[in-house]
Amino acid sequence: MREVAFIKQNKEKWLNFEKAIFGKKLKNPDELASLYIQLVNDLSYAQTYYPKSKTILYLNNLAAKAFQKIYKTKREDTNRFVHFWKVEVPLIVYEHRRYVLYAFILFLTFVAIGVLSAVYDDSFVRLILGDGYVNDTLENIEAGDPVAVYKSGSDWGSSIGITFNNLRVGITSFVLGIFGGLGTAYVMLENGIMVGAFQYFFYQEDVLWESVRGIWIHGSMEIFAIVIEGAAGLMLGASILFPKTYSRMISLKIGVKNGLKILISTFPFTIAAGFLEGYVTRYSNTMPNWLSVGIILFTLSLITFYYLVYPFIVNRKIKKAYATL
Repeated sequence: MREVAFIKQNKEKWLNFEKAIFGKKLKNPDELASLYIQLVNDLSYAQTYYPKSKTILYLNNLAAKAFQKIYKTKREDTNRFVHFWKVEVPLIVYEHRRYVLYAFILFLTFVAIGVLSAVYDDSFVRLILGDGYVNDTLENIEAGDPVAVYKSGSDWGSSIGITFNNLRVGITSFVLGIFGGLGTAYVMLENGIMVGAFQYFFYQEDVLWESVRGIWIHGSMEIFAIVIEGAAGLMLGASILFPKTYSRMISLKIGVKNGLKILISTFPFTIAAGFLEGYVTRYSNTMPNWLSVGIILFTLSLITFYYLVYPFIVNRKIKKAYATL
C-alpha cells in the first residue's frame, strides 16, 4: 500500500484518537486501550513499510501520549496533587530529558566562561559582583568569616526576600523562552557567569572551601532549580521553533503547559533553598564540617534524584503497566 493511501485510510481514526488524548473529556479506559492497540499496529506497519516517513514520528508521539493517558486513567491517585508530583512531572521531565541535558551543558559552559574571564581579567569579578559586595567580602575574609554577608538582616526577612527573588528569576527564565529559547539562554548566561566569577573570587582569596561549605548549603538546590527552570524555558522555545507534526499554535500550547508544570515543580526546592539561606547558611562557620557537608549532599541528592533519576523509574513502571494492558 502506498503511504498516501495508508494515511488516507487511517487519518480519521488517528484524528479521533488525538482528540481522545488531548481532549478534556476522557474516553472509557477500555475503549482508549483498544484505540491504543490499533495505533501501535499502525505504527508498526509504518515502521516496516515507510521507515523514513514523518508519519512514524507522528504516530510514535501519539502513542507516547496515549501511554501516559491510559496509565493516568486506570491508576490515577485520588489525590490529584500527589499524582502531579509522583507521575505527571516525572513523565514530562523524562519525555523532554534532552532539554534538561542542554540546560546543564549551557549553564556549565557559562560557569566556565565566568571562571576564565575572572582568571584573565582582574576587573571582571568587580564588574559582575559589584564593588560593594567585593569590598565587604574582602573585609569579612580579613575578619575570618568569608560568608558573613549572609548574616545580615533577620532570619525571616532574608529568607522571604531571597525566596521571592529566586522565584522571579525562575519565572523570568521560563517566560523568556518564548523568544525561541534565547531569552532563557540569556538568563542562564547571567547566572552561570556570576557563579563562575563568584567561586573564582573565593578561590583567589584562598577561602574556596569556606565558601563552598557555607554557600552551597542553599546553593545546591537554588542553582539546580535554575537549571531545571532553564530546561523548561528551552522546551517552550523548542515548541515554537520545532512544532513537528502539530500546527505551531498547538505545539506552543503543549510547550507552555508542559514547561509550566516543570517550572511549578521547582518552586518547593526554591522555597527550601531560601529557607536554608535565611536560617542555616548564616551559621555555617560555627557548625562542624560533617554537618554542613551533610546538608549539601542531602539537598543535592534530593533534587538530583527527583529530576535525574526518578523520571526513569516512573517511565519504567509505566512500561510494565502497558505490558499488562
